[in-house]
Amino acid sequence: MEERKPFKIVSTKKSRYILPNALTLIGVCLGISSIKFSLDQNYSLAVILLLFAALLDGLDGRVARLIDGTSEFGKELDSLTDFVSFGIAPAFILYFWELHNYGKIGWAITLIFSVCCVLRLARFNLTKIDEKEKWRMNFFEGVPSPAGAGLVLLPLIYELSSFKIGFEIRNLTPYLAIFVSILLISKVPTFSFKKISIPRKLTIFLFLGIGIISISLIFFTFETLLVMGLVYFLLIPLGFLSYRKMNSNKISFEDEHEDIL
Repeated sequence: MEERKPFKIVSTKKSRYILPNALTLIGVCLGISSIKFSLDQNYSLAVILLLFAALLDGLDGRVARLIDGTSEFGKELDSLTDFVSFGIAPAFILYFWELHNYGKIGWAITLIFSVCCVLRLARFNLTKIDEKEKWRMNFFEGVPSPAGAGLVLLPLIYELSSFKIGFEIRNLTPYLAIFVSILLISKVPTFSFKKISIPRKLTIFLFLGIGIISISLIFFTFETLLVMGLVYFLLIPLGFLSYRKMNSNKISFEDEHEDIL
């Protein structure tokens, strides 16, 4: 009698690809939903959904590598999701909130940000790092799209926070949008935080920091996001200086070996 094979929706060999791709799809749903809530003028929920989308974007790749679930399909899906969640959604949120007041110029700025984001993602997909230069994995070329989405929304986040400095920060929205757009397509090296080595003795402090940030996001969501955005802005010149230092050390090391040879 012929043995019947058990019914399986997905092959066992392919099942490990489901989780990271599912996280990616949830992220794109959150990004699209944030546009819907911005249409309803519920900007606080729109920003929060983008925050969760950014968290999932940081998780899906790491989960895929952890369970050996990386695939070409997953890479393409991740890029498309990033464009929707961090290239289209924040631009539309800003447009519905403030940029529509600038008429055609406001819409042009919205398009510029989205175009710069898709160019940045296309360049990222084509970036190849030489095996001899693995230290470059510590840096991105330009500001990554999730960070760009957070930075461009800082005026809105400020409005949603309890901070008040007596100045209409929203007036800076078009200028900040253009500046962040330039950062997206620039070649300014920024920290990627992919290869962070922490001594075992300091691990407890890392967990403490994560706990403090998590608690702050729960109780002081927009104030914490604003501070994190400003800190990231400060890290951009530090990343540039760190990259130049590491690159110059590499060049000096190669020159020394050439002299020996």
